[in-house]
Amino acid sequence: MIGLIQRVSEANVTVDGNIIGEIGKGMLVLLGVEKEDGDAEIEKLANKLCRYRMFSDDDGKMNLNIEQIDGEILVVSQFTLVADTQKGNRPGFSRGATPEHGRAIYEKFVQALKNKGMKVATGEFGADMQVGLINDGPVTFHFHV
Repeated sequence: MIGLIQRVSEANVTVDGNIIGEIGKGMLVLLGVEKEDGDAEIEKLANKLCRYRMFSDDDGKMNLNIEQIDGEILVVSQFTLVADTQKGNRPGFSRGATPEHGRAIYEKFVQALKNKGMKVATGEFGADMQVGLINDGPVTFHFHV
């Protein structure tokens, strides 16, 4: 499972011209699911994101987590994160989950965050989405669990 995490002051996702998910201050999670991902990866990434200190305290140091700032999380599926880009000029997706497995893992991941008390908005799995955001910092982290 791969997560590209961006600290945002706001973010939204649009499908067919309609905003289907939006947040204020918090994190945008672009999530790529690999074919071997399961419950262990879901828990590991969900726990990491809930505890990850990527928000600034009063001294400007990254000492606060999402809960401490009362932030929100927008989770958007992004299959292209699992691409193999090591050779050639075209990405390969052999590590990627099937659509059925990817959807199940994505939905379980979103539920895991909600079960931890997080305020979560989502995109639409498999849809052609437009993501708008204001990256605060900019601050971006890459996790591969």
